Amino acid sequence: MTLSQAPKSRSIRSSRWLAPALALVLLAALPGCSSFGSLFGKEDVVPDEPADKLYNEGLFLLNNRRDARAAAKKFEEVDRQHPYSEWARKSLIMSAYAYYEAREYEESINAAKRYVTLHPGSPDAAYAQFLIASSYYDEIPDITRDQSRTEKALNALDEVARKYPESEYATSAKRKAQVARDNLAGKEMEIGRYYLKRKDFPGAINRFKVVVTQYQTTRHVEEALMRLTECYMSLGIVQEAQTAAAVLGHNFPDSRWYKDAYSLVKSGGTEPREYEGSWISKAFKKVGVNLG
Repeated sequence: MTLSQAPKSRSIRSSRWLAPALALVLLAALPGCSSFGSLFGKEDVVPDEPADKLYNEGLFLLNNRRDARAAAKKFEEVDRQHPYSEWARKSLIMSAYAYYEAREYEESINAAKRYVTLHPGSPDAAYAQFLIASSYYDEIPDITRDQSRTEKALNALDEVARKYPESEYATSAKRKAQVARDNLAGKEMEIGRYYLKRKDFPGAINRFKVVVTQYQTTRHVEEALMRLTECYMSLGIVQEAQTAAAVLGHNFPDSRWYKDAYSLVKSGGTEPREYEGSWISKAFKKVGVNLG
């Protein structure tokens, strides 16, 4: 053996000792492997917890600890560990409610929609639909912002009243739907006033027309009729102005907006008068109610 061969021989002998030791270190460092058995496909399996235990833990967190989000997670665990069971059905509606209480509205909507899809004939389906609607409703923004959430709330609330008219949630849904309609009408009025201020009368008329035709039961309809009187008088379309003022006076005779509309029509040398061919007259006859 030459001097140049000696180090190489010692290196080989050292690596023979290091290899088994290194393997042991790597085995210990492997993630998720708590024993040698797990390396050969024998994973440690955590047994499922009883469904009623998980469910009651969720109720405890919801009612005693006031931790709605943690409760929702417990209810979700019931569904994960015990799918297709009666406990899973109950837990799904409870998770929707818990998320609603936690103000995590998107999660509440998703859980409630899943419930309605899976259990449409259940006695709790009406409540699930009401949770969907209420989640949208609680996020209705003020009228200066985009109203897509308000539209979703209105559609969901109308569905509660339409599909479950005899349920205990129908009355509340109708009341909330009226608030949503008022918000949507307010948005149209805001845009209409913007156009009116800039003397874009056709643009303003289109917005006030939406209020009169689609949101006739809201508090904004009085002003919308007066603004239509103003726009039509400005354009010289006197008959439409007369009709708007007349319909306003017929349905809201004590309204301050009628006084303004009446003054506008009088300033043009005429009186409020309803013309049967006017779209305004037709819109109110179509609804068939006197709002005054």
